[in-house]
Amino acid sequence: MYFAALLALTEDGWVASDTELDDVETLADLTDLAREASPDDDTVLVFIEQEDAWFGIVRVEGEDDPRIYVSDGAAAARSSYGEILTRELLGDDLADDDADLDALDLDGTEDGEPDDTEDEAESAAEAVPAAPVGDTRILDDLGLSESDLLALSTDALAEIADALGASEVLETVR
Repeated sequence: MYFAALLALTEDGWVASDTELDDVETLADLTDLAREASPDDDTVLVFIEQEDAWFGIVRVEGEDDPRIYVSDGAAAARSSYGEILTRELLGDDLADDDADLDALDLDGTEDGEPDDTEDEAESAAEAVPAAPVGDTRILDDLGLSESDLLALSTDALAEIADALGASEVLETVR
Protein backbone atom coordinates (compact mmCIF):
# COMPACT_ATOMS: atom_id res chain seq x y z
CA MET A 1 0.00 0.00 0.00
CA TYR A 2 1.29 3.41 -0.98
CA PHE A 3 0.84 6.84 0.53
CA ALA A 4 1.55 9.80 -1.71
CA ALA A 5 1.25 13.51 -1.02
CA LEU A 6 2.29 16.76 -2.60
CA LEU A 7 3.63 19.61 -0.47
CA ALA A 8 3.96 22.99 -2.15
CA LEU A 9 5.88 25.83 -0.49
CA THR A 10 3.91 28.98 -1.30
CA GLU A 11 4.16 32.57 -0.08
CA ASP A 12 1.65 31.60 2.61
CA GLY A 13 3.58 28.52 3.78
CA TRP A 14 3.18 24.83 3.03
CA VAL A 15 0.07 23.56 1.27
CA ALA A 16 -0.48 19.80 1.14
CA SER A 17 -2.67 17.64 -1.02
CA ASP A 18 -2.95 13.91 -1.33
CA THR A 19 -2.50 12.54 -4.77
CA GLU A 20 -3.38 9.47 -6.74
CA LEU A 21 -0.54 7.79 -8.59
CA ASP A 22 -2.78 5.64 -10.79
CA ASP A 23 -1.88 7.52 -13.97
CA VAL A 24 1.83 7.88 -13.14
CA GLU A 25 4.00 5.64 -15.30
CA THR A 26 7.15 7.75 -15.67
CA LEU A 27 9.13 10.37 -13.82
CA ALA A 28 7.82 12.91 -16.34
CA ASP A 29 4.25 12.06 -15.29
CA LEU A 30 5.17 12.54 -11.64
CA THR A 31 6.96 15.81 -12.40
CA ASP A 32 3.95 17.11 -14.36
CA LEU A 33 1.70 16.22 -11.44
CA ALA A 34 3.94 18.22 -9.10
CA ARG A 35 4.07 21.20 -11.45
CA GLU A 36 0.27 21.25 -11.70
CA ALA A 37 0.11 21.53 -7.89
CA SER A 38 1.89 24.88 -8.01
CA PRO A 39 1.24 27.12 -11.00
CA ASP A 40 3.64 29.76 -9.59
CA ASP A 41 6.77 27.61 -9.95
CA ASP A 42 6.99 27.16 -6.17
CA THR A 43 8.97 24.35 -4.62
CA VAL A 44 6.91 21.17 -4.64
CA LEU A 45 7.82 17.99 -2.80
CA VAL A 46 6.27 14.70 -3.79
CA PHE A 47 6.32 12.20 -0.94
CA ILE A 48 5.84 8.53 -1.74
CA GLU A 49 5.93 5.86 0.95
CA GLN A 50 5.33 2.15 0.82
CA GLU A 51 4.35 0.66 4.20
CA ASP A 52 7.61 1.48 5.99
CA ALA A 53 9.59 -0.46 3.37
CA TRP A 54 10.92 2.67 1.67
CA PHE A 55 10.11 6.29 1.03
CA GLY A 56 11.00 8.65 -1.75
CA ILE A 57 11.05 12.39 -2.24
CA VAL A 58 10.91 14.15 -5.58
CA ARG A 59 11.61 17.88 -5.49
CA VAL A 60 10.36 19.97 -8.37
CA GLU A 61 11.12 23.66 -8.77
CA GLY A 62 9.86 25.44 -11.86
CA GLU A 63 11.24 23.96 -15.05
CA ASP A 64 14.41 22.61 -13.41
CA ASP A 65 15.08 18.87 -13.54
CA PRO A 66 13.56 17.08 -10.56
CA ARG A 67 15.79 16.06 -7.67
CA ILE A 68 15.19 12.60 -6.21
CA TYR A 69 15.97 10.78 -2.99
CA VAL A 70 15.00 7.18 -2.16
CA SER A 71 15.58 5.72 1.31
CA ASP A 72 16.24 2.12 0.16
CA GLY A 73 17.04 1.57 -3.50
CA ALA A 74 16.61 -2.21 -3.49
CA ALA A 75 13.23 -2.13 -1.72
CA ALA A 76 12.00 0.66 -3.97
CA ALA A 77 13.17 -1.12 -7.14
CA ARG A 78 10.83 -4.00 -6.30
CA SER A 79 7.76 -1.73 -6.38
CA SER A 80 6.13 -0.05 -9.34
CA TYR A 81 6.51 3.57 -8.23
CA GLY A 82 9.88 2.99 -6.63
CA GLU A 83 11.15 1.48 -9.84
CA ILE A 84 10.36 4.74 -11.64
CA LEU A 85 12.59 6.60 -9.21
CA THR A 86 15.45 4.10 -9.03
CA ARG A 87 15.60 3.76 -12.81
CA GLU A 88 15.95 7.51 -13.09
CA LEU A 89 18.69 7.56 -10.46
CA LEU A 90 20.63 4.49 -11.54
CA GLY A 91 19.82 4.33 -15.23
CA ASP A 92 18.08 1.56 -17.08
CA ASP A 93 20.94 -0.09 -18.91
CA LEU A 94 19.83 -3.51 -17.65
CA ALA A 95 16.33 -2.92 -18.97
CA ASP A 96 17.69 -1.85 -22.36
CA ASP A 97 19.85 -4.99 -22.58
CA ASP A 98 16.85 -7.17 -21.74
CA ALA A 99 14.71 -5.38 -24.35
CA ASP A 100 17.31 -6.09 -27.04
CA LEU A 101 17.31 -9.79 -26.16
CA ASP A 102 13.51 -9.89 -26.02
CA ALA A 103 13.35 -8.46 -29.53
CA LEU A 104 15.33 -11.47 -30.75
CA ASP A 105 12.78 -13.79 -29.08
CA LEU A 106 15.48 -15.85 -27.43
CA ASP A 107 14.48 -17.69 -24.30
CA GLY A 108 17.86 -19.30 -23.54
CA THR A 109 16.73 -22.81 -24.41
CA GLU A 110 17.68 -22.95 -28.09
CA ASP A 111 20.90 -24.83 -27.38
CA GLY A 112 19.47 -26.92 -24.57
CA GLU A 113 20.36 -24.26 -22.00
CA PRO A 114 17.97 -23.62 -19.10
CA ASP A 115 15.83 -20.50 -18.99
CA ASP A 116 17.83 -17.89 -17.04
CA THR A 117 15.13 -15.26 -16.54
CA GLU A 118 15.06 -15.80 -12.76
CA ASP A 119 18.84 -15.39 -12.57
CA GLU A 120 18.65 -12.21 -14.70
CA ALA A 121 15.94 -10.76 -12.46
CA GLU A 122 18.01 -11.49 -9.35
CA SER A 123 21.08 -9.91 -10.95
CA ALA A 124 19.11 -6.79 -11.81
CA ALA A 125 17.79 -6.55 -8.24
CA GLU A 126 21.31 -6.99 -6.86
CA ALA A 127 22.51 -4.09 -9.01
CA VAL A 128 20.37 -1.72 -6.93
CA PRO A 129 21.90 -1.03 -3.52
CA ALA A 130 19.89 -1.74 -0.37
CA ALA A 131 20.81 1.73 0.81
CA PRO A 132 19.77 5.32 0.21
CA VAL A 133 20.17 6.52 -3.37
CA GLY A 134 19.85 9.93 -4.93
CA ASP A 135 20.28 13.47 -3.68
CA THR A 136 20.89 13.21 0.06
CA ARG A 137 20.99 17.02 0.32
CA ILE A 138 17.55 17.42 -1.26
CA LEU A 139 16.10 19.13 1.84
CA ASP A 140 19.18 20.92 3.26
CA ASP A 141 17.97 24.42 2.42
CA LEU A 142 14.50 23.64 3.80
CA GLY A 143 15.68 22.67 7.27
CA LEU A 144 16.53 18.95 7.14
CA SER A 145 20.23 18.17 6.88
CA GLU A 146 21.75 15.28 4.97
CA SER A 147 22.71 13.46 8.18
CA ASP A 148 19.19 13.88 9.60
CA LEU A 149 17.65 12.58 6.37
CA LEU A 150 19.93 9.53 6.35
CA ALA A 151 19.08 8.77 9.99
CA LEU A 152 15.32 8.48 9.34
CA SER A 153 13.68 5.08 9.36
CA THR A 154 10.07 4.57 10.46
CA ASP A 155 7.42 7.26 10.02
CA ALA A 156 10.00 9.21 8.03
CA LEU A 157 7.53 11.40 6.15
CA ALA A 158 6.05 12.69 9.41
CA GLU A 159 9.52 13.49 10.72
CA ILE A 160 10.44 15.26 7.48
CA ALA A 161 7.23 17.28 7.53
CA ASP A 162 7.89 18.21 11.16
CA ALA A 163 11.41 19.42 10.33
CA LEU A 164 10.03 21.48 7.44
CA GLY A 165 7.27 22.98 9.57
CA ALA A 166 4.62 21.21 7.51
CA SER A 167 3.45 18.46 9.85
CA GLU A 168 -0.05 19.88 10.34
CA VAL A 169 -0.74 20.21 6.63
CA LEU A 170 0.63 16.73 5.94
CA GLU A 171 -1.61 15.25 8.62
CA THR A 172 -4.66 16.77 6.92
CA VAL A 173 -4.10 14.55 3.88
CA ARG A 174 -3.08 11.36 5.70
